[in-house]
Amino acid sequence: MSPPIISIISKKRSGKTTLLEKLIPELKRRGYHVGTVKHDTHGFDIDHEGKDTWRHKQAGAETVVISSPWKLSIIKDVAAEAGLEQIVAEQMSDMDIVLTEGYKNAGMPQVEVFRSTAHRTPLYDRSDPGPLFAVMSDIPVELGVPRLYIDDIPALADLIEARFLDGTGAA
Repeated sequence: MSPPIISIISKKRSGKTTLLEKLIPELKRRGYHVGTVKHDTHGFDIDHEGKDTWRHKQAGAETVVISSPWKLSIIKDVAAEAGLEQIVAEQMSDMDIVLTEGYKNAGMPQVEVFRSTAHRTPLYDRSDPGPLFAVMSDIPVELGVPRLYIDDIPALADLIEARFLDGTGAA
């Protein structure tokens, strides 16, 4: 069975990463195994020129795995971007919950981060909240879903736990 997937979305520089940095340890403290997926529409490179794995790729390997007693990383060429559900099914089935940064068009339940000092309006509006189930904001906004103060991480964890988790992860 695949874990629930929740996407943390917003316009640029609203605090998605900061929210995740606070939410992950809160869910971990409650006993859940948490995985994350970061969506990068511009592409990325985690391998560095001159390193052994980079040299393996340069030599023609289509998949390179680097393994240690504490980590495993896979660098794999793909013909097309893997879907979020495929990534989670293949790589994260042992997690209780998967949080994404981005993936606003994947159709997964979403939490929008809205910071009034960064933007005039949220991504969504009340007429069509789409898959949005909560908004974290520094000011009151009405989107037809629960609005939580941007720093109230325990309240967001409570909402996620009640809606998506059965509570069995708690230690």
